[in-house]
Order: sequence, then structure tokens, then C-alpha cells
Amino acid sequence: MTPAELTPDELKRYQWQLWVRDFGQEGQRRLKGASVLVSRIGGVGGSAALHLAAAGVGRLVIAHAGNLRLDDLNRQTLMTTDWIGKPRVESAERRLRELNPLVEIETVAENVSEANAAGLVARADLVVAAAPLFTERLLLNREAVRQRKPLVDCAMYDLEGRVMVVLPGQTACLACLYPEPPANWKREFPVFSAVSSTVGSLAAMEAIKLIARIGSASGGLAGRLLTFDLRDMSFRTIAIARRADCSVCGDLRS
Repeated sequence: MTPAELTPDELKRYQWQLWVRDFGQEGQRRLKGASVLVSRIGGVGGSAALHLAAAGVGRLVIAHAGNLRLDDLNRQTLMTTDWIGKPRVESAERRLRELNPLVEIETVAENVSEANAAGLVARADLVVAAAPLFTERLLLNREAVRQRKPLVDCAMYDLEGRVMVVLPGQTACLACLYPEPPANWKREFPVFSAVSSTVGSLAAMEAIKLIARIGSASGGLAGRLLTFDLRDMSFRTIAIARRADCSVCGDLRS
């Protein structure tokens, strides 16, 4: 992540966030010089990508296979009704460019797999894992740890959400928490857009803080799992210890 100089247009566009304490022009330059992979770009990942683009991340790599369906539209805020039957990544690219044409958008019309996980992670400085399937999230976790890229893992179910930050060699990884994908987990589950957008927004803020070096890693979600339930508006963070026997990060050193 190389800090880049800001143009007069960028100084004007991002003016209000430049007033944020511990951010300023240096933080904005770091965002401009960074690349972030978001997979996938549905309800959670789409919201994360939207806020990262608004903040001025220099390059977004968005990965998601398949065409838009009518039943996606209750939550996938980068999609529009006129795009039903067309590739999701194309709708997402269009909406992100409309919001901020200064951000470079790279689209990959694929979901994460054994064949592409390493290559996808290699394209970015930081990874946001927002896939609904544990197999994909664990693959991104494995490759992020192997390539020593920060990972923001985020998920939701019903009115509940979870966000966790992995700093390879410093914190627990997702495999410390889930050595194997949970049994009987399905891709389809109950969801409101307001819940998935909340999770995506929190994930985007963690990514922004890591890139711009706002605050300290220990003050964010590095090594901690944030869980919330919007039914009763309860929020808590849980410290996650690294497992010495973790097959992904057990032998890794900072």
C-alpha cells in the first residue's frame, strides 16, 4: 500500500472525512494507494464495497459469479431491477463507478474456489470475506494468512451479525474459530437488507481503519469477534485466542 498524492478534486470530494481525527490527508493517501478484494458482493459484501468506494479506496477487486435474480433485490444494494438476468458484477461495477469514478474497479465473475483463491488474494492488499459459504471464507482465510494479507471476515444470519479481523502472524485466524465448515450450513438463509448492510458497513470501517492506520490494531477487531443481535440490540466482542494446533496459522510467526 503506497500513499499517493491527492488531487484538488479528491481533496474536495473527501473533505468531510479528512476532518476525522487520526485520518486526515495522510490517511486518505493511504486509501488511495490501497487495493481491496471483496468476495462476494451480495448483501454484506455489496455494502462493504459501496462504503469502500465512497471512502476512496484506490482499487476494488469484486468477485461474484452468476446473474441477478429477483429474490436478490431485497438485500443486494448494488443491484437494480433492470439488471435481472445479467451478471451481478456488472451491475455492481456500474453502481460503484456512478458513485465514485475515481476508484478503479476490477471485476471477477467467479466465486472463490481452490482454483482461484490464491490469485484473487494476490491482487489485493486487504481482503473482505463476505461469502455466504464457509468453504469460501475458509479458503480466503487460508490464502490471506499464507500471503500475510489482513482479512476482514463478516457474516450474518437472521438478525444476527459477526465481524472478525485477522492479522496473519499476530492474531487468531478464522480456522482457529472454525477448523471445519459447520455441518448443514446452507447458502440460503433469512435476511433483511438492514442487517446485511450493518455487517458490511462495520467490515468496511475495519478495513478503512487498517489501511489508514486509524487508532491501534488492538482497539479494533484484530483478534476479536464482534457479534450482535438486532432483535434485542445486544452487542459484544469476544477475544479469540490463536490455536497452536491450527492447520492454517499455528506455525506462523509475526
